[in-house]
Amino acid sequence: MIYVKSGDGTRLAVYDPNPSGRPCVLLIHGWPLSHEMYEYQEEFLLSRGVRVVTMDLRGFGNSDAPASGYDYNQMADDVFCVVRHLRLGTFSLGGFSMGGAVALRYMKNYAGYGVGRLMLFAAAAPGFVRRPGFPYGVSRERADALIEGAMTDRPALCRTFCEEQMCARPHSPAFTSWLENICLSASGWGTVKAAVALRDENGEDDLSHVSVPTAVFAGEKDLVVPADLTALQAHRIRQSVFWRFEDCGHGIFWDAPEEFNRKMAEFLLL
Repeated sequence: MIYVKSGDGTRLAVYDPNPSGRPCVLLIHGWPLSHEMYEYQEEFLLSRGVRVVTMDLRGFGNSDAPASGYDYNQMADDVFCVVRHLRLGTFSLGGFSMGGAVALRYMKNYAGYGVGRLMLFAAAAPGFVRRPGFPYGVSRERADALIEGAMTDRPALCRTFCEEQMCARPHSPAFTSWLENICLSASGWGTVKAAVALRDENGEDDLSHVSVPTAVFAGEKDLVVPADLTALQAHRIRQSVFWRFEDCGHGIFWDAPEEFNRKMAEFLLL
């Protein structure tokens, strides 16, 4: 692990175990997780000689948890700082859930700097919450409940999220505990403020700025990101492929790891 400073001085924890590998893939985690969520994708890619870069977004994992900067613009800037610091050149960018929305904001704000291929894993984009003129996503009341839970009983929120909402297929109690611990590794403040961004951000304009081959991954039984959101991404992004995974929930890569990794490798031309 190394630390990369963002433009506002926030230290971002970055993991780059195979800096000489090719090709290069940068993966952005979702809310309220950390880089650890990609453990099995990292193993899969590293065994094939790929350079796999992961990072903890501000407020999560081992990164600093400043008082501000949890909007998508700042988090996209954090990603840009990592890309520039590591001199990644051409790379594939992947983002899960909120991380997918941050990846799309990166594509817009930085003209997709360095990105040759984009992967959206159950991305909470272009907006997580329904609003006038945007009839997709979840209700504002549901998003408010996430924020309230993070503010009043974050351990209970993390347990419910991991046990009841993340996966559709059965997993061992040990797996659920592992996932819960990743969620609890986040700062309370970062969990709350990122949830506010998840509720309030509008990324409709982001989709039109994607001009690279894109893969949209979606679980058919996703209880977190409704199917209408992922379908909208595939419809509005040129050069996109849309893969639905049967009997999978939000955490596609845990419900169907072999199928997910196979499709990812196919898209990355490995």
